[in-house]
Amino acid sequence: MGDTGRRSSVPRQEPSVMPRLALYALTVCLLAVAAAVVSFVQGSWLGVVWILLAGLSSNMTWYYVRRGKMEREAAAAAQGAEAAQGDRPVQG
Repeated sequence: MGDTGRRSSVPRQEPSVMPRLALYALTVCLLAVAAAVVSFVQGSWLGVVWILLAGLSSNMTWYYVRRGKMEREAAAAAQGAEAAQGDRPVQG
């Protein structure tokens, strides 16, 4: 007849392209690289510390991106498995 206006009890939220922690780590990495450049231009060896921080935050960025990707793939596989179980005929 028509739409009853009901909505699913499960909200449909699209997964973000990049996890939030990965974005934070990427921001820290970019700021650390900028600080290292400024430090070296001013003639300070403190830029070495900024380079080390940039390396650490870069690794954190890749870790969180990869973890988010694996979580999305696992969720898609679980959803596919649920759909496959729903298609099976009932025995009994």
